[in-house]
Amino acid sequence: MSDLSSSNIMIVPEEIFCEMHEEGDACDVIVQMEDGAVYTALFATLTYIHRQLALTWLVTESIPETPPVRYAVLDTPHIIVERLQLEIIEDTIDNLVAQDVFESLFTRVTEDQRADALAAEKVSHLATQEIAQAVIEEVLVLIDD
Repeated sequence: MSDLSSSNIMIVPEEIFCEMHEEGDACDVIVQMEDGAVYTALFATLTYIHRQLALTWLVTESIPETPPVRYAVLDTPHIIVERLQLEIIEDTIDNLVAQDVFESLFTRVTEDQRADALAAEKVSHLATQEIAQAVIEEVLVLIDD
């Protein structure tokens, strides 16, 4: 058995890719680590949250026999920032890594090689790994400040 563990392997971001949403109040962020692992999360502003609240109000208002209500259901990891600037996103990621909470807040979209090293059986191949790599290579652009 290998002496590898997640506590003694440092995760270090190598590249950060951002794709701004059309409304300009949220962006998808993909982080590629030095070891090749790829993670994703949604960075959003308070304006995004307010827009989600307004949208649910409109939806619930149109459903008969239900009271209109404002709420937001965040089904993917969301990180709320004051502004969607690359410097703020990078600094936030650095802070999350330093606080050792990055992996709990971002979704990993590539296979976990550390799990492969620790487990006797191979971790199932993630289809999103190829999608993430294609997006990194062909779709995403960096945000300018």
